[in-house]
Parts: sequence; structure tokens; C-alpha cells
Amino acid sequence: MEEENTTIIMTSLATLSPSHLTNLTHSILSLSHHHRRRLAAVLSSPTLFSLTLRHLLSLSLPQKTLLIANHLLSLLHPLLLHRNHHSLSSSASAMKLRDLDAVVLLLFLCETHQLDPDVLEASADNWREMLGKMCSDLMLNNISGLWTCDAGILMPYIETLVRCKRFVDIMGGYNHLRRGGEKEGCEIPAARAAVVALRAVQVLNSAASNAGEVECVICKEDMSEGRDVCEMPCQHLFHWKCILPWLSKKNTCPSCRFQLPTDDVFSEIQRLWEILVKTTGLHVA
Repeated sequence: MEEENTTIIMTSLATLSPSHLTNLTHSILSLSHHHRRRLAAVLSSPTLFSLTLRHLLSLSLPQKTLLIANHLLSLLHPLLLHRNHHSLSSSASAMKLRDLDAVVLLLFLCETHQLDPDVLEASADNWREMLGKMCSDLMLNNISGLWTCDAGILMPYIETLVRCKRFVDIMGGYNHLRRGGEKEGCEIPAARAAVVALRAVQVLNSAASNAGEVECVICKEDMSEGRDVCEMPCQHLFHWKCILPWLSKKNTCPSCRFQLPTDDVFSEIQRLWEILVKTTGLHVA
């Protein structure tokens, strides 16, 4: 699964134009600097490290999964944004600083355990000093290649993206933990911000004909010429009184199943990942 996810991301990157790849690289470089600054701040401050570690230890496993899922979502957005994808989630805003500190520390603890498990066998009182030294060593080892090529910037980003995706998948991911074990495939409402952003258009005979719609497929009634109706991003038209109740329960177009963003983190990861897979042309089981 990890190899498959890496292939999907690498193939998607290969389809970007040079200008989009450059813009993506700059965005990821800025994002990486921000994350490294937060990790350095946590490791350099005894008080902040103690508070962040205490916060992490207070979280249940589902809460930690949600924390990493939110981080994964923030990492997916630049990848889709720089291919001019205009249907990104309303939840693209930055994580709260407390949560960002917690997730960068959690990921670094996982990386540390993978590189040198003995480090975490010591008393937690000594973790900050040992983790700080390890962090400095890793940054010094990576700094030489960081400025020389896109790969030096993109590879750590890809590795983090794949690790987060694997963890979210393993821990029940998209639906199971978030909804307390409900079966997959249940209906998810569209994000409020996505619904508010929908266009109102005036019905014209020519417009209705071009869109392939002469009636609202929800109520099966004709759309009156000259009246405002809702236009979905897929260009299908619906009565406002019909589509708003629909989108309060489902995030899909009634005609073509186009998906609007959702406020559910795991469903949004799945939606964006499916978009990513579609851009690669790969057939994933």
C-alpha cells in the first residue's frame, strides 16, 4: 500500500507543468520551513515541550488519528491547488498552533522510533535534549541538498504524505473511527462554505439546452425561464429549494455524482485522494 501511494503521488507530480511544479515546490518549501520552525520551537523550550507532550499523552488513539488526518489534509491541498483544481475543501485553513505543535512532535517521535528506537527507551525527562540533538543532526544532513534541486524539497514532503496516509488508513481512516464504526458508504453532507459558494444563474432556453437540463432532476419539474436556479460546479442546474435540502444530506450532484467538498476530515481526504488518482490515470484496486 505504501509503495502504491508513493507511485500515485510521483505520477501526479510528473503530470504537472514546469510552472506548476515550481509553484508547488515553493509552497512546500514554505510549509516545510513553518513545520520545522514549530518543531524547533517545541524542542528548544522546556515549557512548550512539556505542554505539547502532555497534550499528546492526553489524546486517545482516535483523537491522534484525527490530528494526523487534519495534517494530511493540509498536505494534500498544495498538491491539488497547483494543478488549478478549484474544488478544494473549505477546511483548508491552517491548523491551530497547539495542534500543529502536537502533530509535528508526534511525527518526529514516530520517525525517531523508526531510526533509533533506543532513544525513546530513556526517561521522558531526557527526551527533549535527545530529540533536539537528533533533529539538529537530521537538518544538517539534509540541508546540503535542500537548495540544489526540487527533489531535495519534494522527497521529504512525499515521505510525510505517504506516512500520514498509511497511518490514517491503518487506523480506520475515512469513516470507521470518525463515525464510531458505521459502515462505509453512508451519506455525507456538503461543506457549508461549498454550498454558500454555489452560483445562482438565470434560466434561459439556450442555457438549459446546453447544460442538457430542461427539468430539475430532483423534483422532475420544469425550470421556469427567467428564474434563478443553482448551478453546480459540474454545470448541472437545480431549483434552490430542491438542491439545498439534498446537499444538507449528500455532497454529490444528483445528476452525475460530482462531489462537493465536505467538512468531514476523513471523507475529504478520500475525496481529494480520488481526485489525485484520477489525474494520474492509474487504475487502483
